[in-house]
Amino acid sequence: KEQGKTPAGMHRSICVDEIMEFLNITPGQTGMDATLGYGGHSLEMLKRLKPGGRLFATDVDPFELPKTEQRLRSLGYGEDTLFIRRMNFSEIDAIVAEAGLLNFVLADLGVSSMQIDNPDRGFSFKVDGPLDLRLNPKSGKSASELLDTISQNHLEEILVLNSDEPYSHQIAEAIIDMVLSGAKIETTTQLKDIIAETLEFIPKQQRKEEVKKSCQRVFQALRIEVNNEFDVLDKFLEKLPDALASGGRVAILSFHSGEDRRVKKSFQRLFREGIYREIAPDPIRPSAQECNSNPRARSAKLRWAIKS
Repeated sequence: KEQGKTPAGMHRSICVDEIMEFLNITPGQTGMDATLGYGGHSLEMLKRLKPGGRLFATDVDPFELPKTEQRLRSLGYGEDTLFIRRMNFSEIDAIVAEAGLLNFVLADLGVSSMQIDNPDRGFSFKVDGPLDLRLNPKSGKSASELLDTISQNHLEEILVLNSDEPYSHQIAEAIIDMVLSGAKIETTTQLKDIIAETLEFIPKQQRKEEVKKSCQRVFQALRIEVNNEFDVLDKFLEKLPDALASGGRVAILSFHSGEDRRVKKSFQRLFREGIYREIAPDPIRPSAQECNSNPRARSAKLRWAIKS
């Protein structure tokens, strides 16, 4: 099968078959898509919920959410079946207050292709754009503002904790030197260039690949920091058991070792405590076929749990 690329502005949901098989949705149930995104997973859930089921879907992105809502409404999913809320999925308790206990929950922790491919959002170093990286650009500090005020130690710490960056010391030092010289790092290209210059000591034949990997890790680390992604996930995992009905199922798709570790530890602890009656023994990975047709699936890991 030829290698596929996701067309710009389009998003292909990952592990759809595996997630649907596990969630085992039946008509009349109530569930939650914690990260609506492009709505690919939600659409599959909605098909299985008819008649009488309800899906609550949350997302913080003020730009993509209305587009996805319009798309799903145009397919005939009205206000009686699909409830869309612009909020952070860490507020799952607020959804339960409205919906009652949930039969199933999905959280896809990846950034959507529409966000990555939109240069105005600053998620990708491949196109020039403002260094923003916020999932909700209307709140909090952008990555550019963060770099303007952060200490070298703290930046180094972020690069290690959020993305295991092996050259964290050199890169943090170069960024802070630049900021201290009075320069502002305002664009994705400026940051990419700093990383490339910093890694010039790497032998030429490996350099291009190493620079690319470091760019991926640095952008990821800053995105996680700017959006408080680990704190949000921790809160969600803590509230999750109280949100699920008995026998309720949760599936979480992560794209990053730091996220996967948190999910795994939470599931294992709650399994030992008897709160979950069953958890995934190992993460489920996308098929080779899926990875081939959608390269963004490669780093995905799916874990699940069933409430006692």
